[in-house]
Amino acid sequence: MLRLLPRVPPAAAVIAMLFAPSAHAQWLSDEDAIMGTAVRVELWHEDADAGRAAIAAVMDEMRRIDRLMSPFKPETELSRINREAARKPVAVSRELFDLIARSLEFSTLTDGAFDITFSSVGYLYDYRRARKPTEAQIQRMLPAVNYRHVRLDPAKSTVRFARDGVRIDLGGIAKGYAVDTSIAILKQRGVRQALVSAGGDSRVVGDRGGRPWHVGIRDPRHADASVAVLPLSDAAISTSGDYERYFEADGVRYHHILNPKTGRSPSALRSVTIIGDDGTTTDALSTSVFVMGLDAGMKLVESLPDIEAVIIDASGKLHYSSGLQRAPDAPRPNMP
Repeated sequence: MLRLLPRVPPAAAVIAMLFAPSAHAQWLSDEDAIMGTAVRVELWHEDADAGRAAIAAVMDEMRRIDRLMSPFKPETELSRINREAARKPVAVSRELFDLIARSLEFSTLTDGAFDITFSSVGYLYDYRRARKPTEAQIQRMLPAVNYRHVRLDPAKSTVRFARDGVRIDLGGIAKGYAVDTSIAILKQRGVRQALVSAGGDSRVVGDRGGRPWHVGIRDPRHADASVAVLPLSDAAISTSGDYERYFEADGVRYHHILNPKTGRSPSALRSVTIIGDDGTTTDALSTSVFVMGLDAGMKLVESLPDIEAVIIDASGKLHYSSGLQRAPDAPRPNMP
């Protein structure tokens, strides 16, 4: 069961491990920079060597997904699609094909709020150098942003673009998917208590020493503070925020979440946190709801089974879905 806890003191990490493990439990953890973010694994195992091997297997899996789906590495399958699919069908692995197909399902569900072709405009932004495209550049490339331009052939496992200029980027779903495949690896190895996180996407298995895992929701304007804490068991949680990759110019915050209909960063929300059963779903929905805004986004959340949300709007006010409101002992934490 989910319940919100009162605001906690500032914490450097989003994952708040608030309870000490049993003295007899062998908790192991490791962290590495993969997929352009911090990947963390924490688990309990009776055999320390087997536990360390399980953690290493997760890190290897994260690197494998990155080698398959990174849009920044020219040798990946996804990069090959972006280079060639406007000219001809591109045969890809079934794994990548299926994730692209799943992405298009989310596009249909959200009426295009989730759209992997956002990259057709998104590649024009350079957040490290604080560079944004001109209005003319956005308007020139915006017609290429439409998930319907992606044509899939299940029989041949091929991807083709319907027009020139289309690019895809799985940044709104790939990390959640990688968390899911990593959890599957841990379960196959007999791990029954674990946490895997990749940036804003996390999934937990079981509990932590007899108590829930506690995952903090970051204050969007203060990196060292949490605005609420969620106790979770056997659940996934994803947060999309305007603070992950951004720059400011002339009083405007340009961040990496783009509205596919405009090619610009939405400004109505600061962050969206989605709780569900799997990371692929929560990752895609956190992006989708951010683009949709508070009213439409929360309406979508309420229509989906076993999905909950915590949304922070542009004024800093916190909103949460009805399932969290009904949870016992759930005081409403307020933004400072």
